[in-house]
Amino acid sequence: MTTQNEFLSKAEDVADEVLRKTKHILPHLARFCLVSTFFEDGLRMWFQWNEQREYMDISWGCGWFLAALFVFVNLVGQLGGVAMVLLRLKVDIAVGVLFAIVLLQTVAYQILWDAQFLFRNLALIGALLLVLAETRVEGKSLFAGVPSLGENKQKTYLMLAGRILLVFMFLTLLRFEASPLQIIQIIIGSVLMVLVTIGYKTKLSSMLLVMWLMALNFYVNAWWSVPAYKPMRDFLKYDFFQTLSVVGGLLMLISIGPGGVSMDEHKKEW
Repeated sequence: MTTQNEFLSKAEDVADEVLRKTKHILPHLARFCLVSTFFEDGLRMWFQWNEQREYMDISWGCGWFLAALFVFVNLVGQLGGVAMVLLRLKVDIAVGVLFAIVLLQTVAYQILWDAQFLFRNLALIGALLLVLAETRVEGKSLFAGVPSLGENKQKTYLMLAGRILLVFMFLTLLRFEASPLQIIQIIIGSVLMVLVTIGYKTKLSSMLLVMWLMALNFYVNAWWSVPAYKPMRDFLKYDFFQTLSVVGGLLMLISIGPGGVSMDEHKKEW
């Protein structure tokens, strides 16, 4: 037991050291990864304008105008929201726009009936909530040195919801097969997911999940290895950037911590 505690303590020290050395670039990297899927999908709307419009027209029989309007809203909403988040301009509005885009696509592409895509969109919403939480600072109090409880409470619950929703991404990556490698992945992934959800040793478990998720992403979603004329390239690219956005959510957790409703926070009171 002592050896295990020493190992965890050393691992946490390494995580803290990494955080200290990257604290100036980590928030920017987290935001960039978070909005990457919206940036990629916005560009997709631009370069595949006719294909996307025809797909919507055929799927819903909504006519040329409404199909074109759908593509236009996705293009402008996503690229505009990305720019605002990266430049930190009206982030609340930008997150609201991107959240609306996620809901719009969930309905338009009938994602509600596909568990894998639905779970990934829920994880994406969790990542957006963490962007919103980062902008919530403690307001000024009537008394010097005393924080405003309202703003802090809002940030706390945003971070709790963000942590819980991020877990849905990992549920889509688990493959319940009998091979020893898959069993090990399920065990390790499940343990780390639980730790992130309850906010226990959050920085360390988030770092480990980032490494695990990035390795899986580059291995499973290697879209650059598929010829441009094959439809599979677009599917893999979509999955790659959605996963990268969830990585951004985990980096945000590393940067700003798990929030007040977490075991890490309550340990300070024990």
